[in-house]
Amino acid sequence: MSRTPFPSPAVPLPESGGGAALALEGALLGHSGGPAPVGPLDLRVAPGEVLAVVGPSGCGKTTLLRTLAGLLPPLGGRVLCDGEPVRGPGGDRALVFQHDALLPWRTVRGNVELPLAVRGVDRAGRRRAADGWLERMGLAGHAARWPHGLSGGQRQRVQLARALAGRPRAVLMDEPFGALDAHTRTGMQDLLVEILRGTGATVVFVTHDVDEAVHLGDRIALLPSGGVLDVPRPRDRAAAGDPATRALRRRVLDSL
Repeated sequence: MSRTPFPSPAVPLPESGGGAALALEGALLGHSGGPAPVGPLDLRVAPGEVLAVVGPSGCGKTTLLRTLAGLLPPLGGRVLCDGEPVRGPGGDRALVFQHDALLPWRTVRGNVELPLAVRGVDRAGRRRAADGWLERMGLAGHAARWPHGLSGGQRQRVQLARALAGRPRAVLMDEPFGALDAHTRTGMQDLLVEILRGTGATVVFVTHDVDEAVHLGDRIALLPSGGVLDVPRPRDRAAAGDPATRALRRRVLDSL
């Protein structure tokens, strides 16, 4: 079986904050006894990089995230975080889903406090941190509400606040805005960009939306082919009409 290459960035990305370095070395991804595994894959994600991942349904995008999160062991090869083997889930990596997975029996504040409680942060510290993140998400007035009373966009903001409250060094996002309408989706993309400026976290962002990948990613990884493309002007709305951006978009579409 030939190995699928994921080259490192042509120009090293700046290390920011405490972003984690993620790597797959000859990794076979899948479930034991399940369909044919994906790979072997070689992938390196630089600290602080936003790597967008695109590909058709069933090509292994979610499996890739679950493997990086430590929820699914590789069938072969190695998965590394900062050079150390990933042997299971850890607080340094947070997973964000398309469906928010908020706990319905906890308030908005209670959901955001959850990773802090797991880490043993005292009650006052949890509340202070949760309220700070809710304010950054524009949800300061919703702390005492229950998840079922929120809109889809509000629920996703709560999920993002919960993921970031634990100060992860890598955020693994599985089509988190896929169920939102176009206007809300654009707002969530802009909010994510604003939040990432202050965290320095490494992000692996799975999406089926080519325009979203071209906007958010520093690079775009194409599954299952294994190609990786540099984004000329990441996270710049004004770049959408540039010839280089249009050419990149066509290349990504042609790969699907």
